[in-house]
Amino acid sequence: MHREFQRTIKEFIQLEGVGLHNGIKVNLTLSPAEVNSGIVFKRTDVDNTKNLIEASYKNVSSPVLCTKIKNSHGVSVSTIEHLMAAFYGEGVDNILVEVDAPEIPIMDGSAFDFVEAIRSVGTEKQNYLRKFIKVLKKVEVKDGPKYISIEPLAKDLIIDFEVVYKNALIRTRRKEFKLSNGNLNSIYNSRTFCLYEDIDQIKSQGLAKGGSLENAIVVKENEILNEDGLRSRDEFVDHKILDCLGDLMLLGHRVFGHIKTSQGGHQLTNTLLEKFFSDKSNWEFDSFEEKNDKESKYSRPIAVNA
Repeated sequence: MHREFQRTIKEFIQLEGVGLHNGIKVNLTLSPAEVNSGIVFKRTDVDNTKNLIEASYKNVSSPVLCTKIKNSHGVSVSTIEHLMAAFYGEGVDNILVEVDAPEIPIMDGSAFDFVEAIRSVGTEKQNYLRKFIKVLKKVEVKDGPKYISIEPLAKDLIIDFEVVYKNALIRTRRKEFKLSNGNLNSIYNSRTFCLYEDIDQIKSQGLAKGGSLENAIVVKENEILNEDGLRSRDEFVDHKILDCLGDLMLLGHRVFGHIKTSQGGHQLTNTLLEKFFSDKSNWEFDSFEEKNDKESKYSRPIAVNA
């Protein structure tokens, strides 16, 4: 984990692809940004006075099948979760994301291309300490058999994720991911997936127009339709952890906490974040520095995304 100082990328990055849900070709540019500027999306195809969208859980407008954020002018960008997960894992705090369409390109359905691009230019330390969200007490959200919770954990992040499917191939799978272990490759490389029998329903909602076997795993009964099969036996649950990591980055700061979830997804994670921050007794800011001063500026709760 990149610990004490904020970081940005060293150089511009340019990528292109298609949107998973709208099928539109999109150009993506990642630019270095100043300290404390956070992650900001800019729609270059929209009026300059209305085209900035802060990457915040407060701006999430539609967490169905992807994470979509929208500003006060109604300008939005969707399917940001894989890119946000790359920022989380690669230690990027401040960056400008410019996009000329309303959806981030899906690439191969994972975060691999984003991570490789970031690593190819490298990141640089900025002269300002990073803050972390420290969980002070357990907060839980339930929705029938689905649930998600977050509870205290010292100086680390654990995501304990369980997927439950009736499909005989996916079945019930559970994995505990610990960020301090350092190896995120299986998480980064995991692709989005769907059941073959759900495709018509998804498309009837005007979604998955850019979906194909090139950017998603498709499961039909007990068969993987993709020619090369799975990248790892845990790819299904790994991708759910990837999505969760990306949604957590919408806090504006990384988290010291233990997340446990079963049958979770974008909507449940966002509901948890809203509930968690609705009560200031649930959290405080922290850092990796051990301070004896109890009145340290990193130990007092202040506004999120400040």
